[in-house]
Amino acid sequence: MSTPTAQVAGVYHRHFGDIVVSAISDGYLDASFEFARDIAPAEAERILKQAYRPAPPRVSINTFVIHSAGRKALVDTGSQNSMGPTLGHMPKHLAAAGIDPKEIDTILLTHMHPDHSNGLTDANGAAIYPHVELVVAERDVAHWFDDGAMAKATERQKMRFFQWARQQIAPYQNQRRDPKGEVFPGVRAVPLHGHTPGHTGYLVSSKGEQLLIWGDIVHMPDIQTQRPEVYMEPDVDGQAAIATRKRTMDMVASDRLLAAGMHMHFPGFLNLNRRPNGGYELIPEIWNQAF
Repeated sequence: MSTPTAQVAGVYHRHFGDIVVSAISDGYLDASFEFARDIAPAEAERILKQAYRPAPPRVSINTFVIHSAGRKALVDTGSQNSMGPTLGHMPKHLAAAGIDPKEIDTILLTHMHPDHSNGLTDANGAAIYPHVELVVAERDVAHWFDDGAMAKATERQKMRFFQWARQQIAPYQNQRRDPKGEVFPGVRAVPLHGHTPGHTGYLVSSKGEQLLIWGDIVHMPDIQTQRPEVYMEPDVDGQAAIATRKRTMDMVASDRLLAAGMHMHFPGFLNLNRRPNGGYELIPEIWNQAF
């Protein structure tokens, strides 16, 4: 009798009125405490261990497919094969979900960091989704093509952020548009600038039900929900990212709005409650077998 050697595919479906949102895992990345800013490593470790999480932190990478009005949109593309063996699993999970990439007619990018947009192109720089309309903030594109900003970056940032972003977007330059208003049936763009200049969330609405796909509002959810003032090394504008995070978390908690994040623990759906002493309590949504 054989024993299991792998998990089931990283796929989870959730109804919102007439719209289905499928969470598709790209895998995970083991991060360093040095990734976080304005928190001592010992304090970060304490919070993670209290939450029964790995320390140093393990960061999930999620993508989402929105099924609406007979069409499919992919929200972020994962990292393809560019960031190590624990990532790049979105394509096989997409296949396991029965979704043909050719059925996807729109890609909604939250922003142009490699774990979100390196899946746009293959190892030769060719478009993996040559037929799609690409929705990406013009502010993000302009930033990553800004030679002055690139000159101020570290060598690591020049390669992993600026150069990769330019390569990813190159085959799509004539088929992209800025995310404004309704960008897909039942989906509106929500500016969440800070993490990057054009960082964008997407609000899914149907028959009174809503989901905010909030992109990279958090990278280390157990830490940043309790301590929203903690920001991350890749934040282009750390203070703007903090302000956007606080504003977004306040909205999610006040409106009892369901959110989903690219770095939430898979499948990524959550609610927030305010904590009496500040910060927020993270409440992952209960697994629903019959979606």
